[in-house]
Amino acid sequence: MTRAQAWRWFAHALFLLACTPAFALDDPLKSARWDDMRQMFFADQPVQFDERVRVLAPLSAENPMEVPITVDAETLPDIAEVIVFADFNPIIKMLAFEPQGAVARLSFRVKLQQSTPVRAAARTKDGMWHVGGTWINTTGGGCSAPSVGSASPVWQTRLNEVSGRLWHHKDGTRIRVRIIHPMDTGLAERIPAFYIETLNIDRADGTPLMRIHSFEPVAENPLFTLDLPEALKDISSIRVEGRDNNGNLINAVVED
Repeated sequence: MTRAQAWRWFAHALFLLACTPAFALDDPLKSARWDDMRQMFFADQPVQFDERVRVLAPLSAENPMEVPITVDAETLPDIAEVIVFADFNPIIKMLAFEPQGAVARLSFRVKLQQSTPVRAAARTKDGMWHVGGTWINTTGGGCSAPSVGSASPVWQTRLNEVSGRLWHHKDGTRIRVRIIHPMDTGLAERIPAFYIETLNIDRADGTPLMRIHSFEPVAENPLFTLDLPEALKDISSIRVEGRDNNGNLINAVVED
């Protein structure tokens, strides 16, 4: 075996080691449920912890029904999709998004049932999952409490109503979109699960900017904040389309 062949063999062995469950056990958040999370979301796919995938959130959340989260993977190239999950939530998967034309960064609010690691995993186009996360402490109960909207008939007249705004700056454009929806988890007594499933944010001509797949733990009346790169800093309007799990449609235009 030549020296070059030996180095290639060694590099391949390291890659295989990084993809094995034993390597993935060294969880920087020291969660007892990491092995379960790895099996649930990644199975035999290659996965590694990566500081370029950041979850920004308060160390202690005063309101477990509206915990602010920012997932930032902007410095990781070639991202195909990002998933967000909480180890100890009764509904573990919270949200997924595909950056497409937008920066790989998204802010939103979630419901937490108890203190838990909240993680983001970004899959790059080579098939590797890159995982980052943070612990959030909370008094809990956010998933099993009924939504405010479920107790009021007013939301029914405004269901899936969209409001938003675009801000332009030298590095691009910031978009903020809010949708009126109760986002019920189905864990409160006699209140079935009722939540937005998909949200597509596009340019006016239909060019995709971001695809968001939300689940029950996203907070009531979801508020999403995303950023567009400098090349799109002059964009003046976006289309917002989607649907909830009962088939109700979302369709709106947001202008600056």
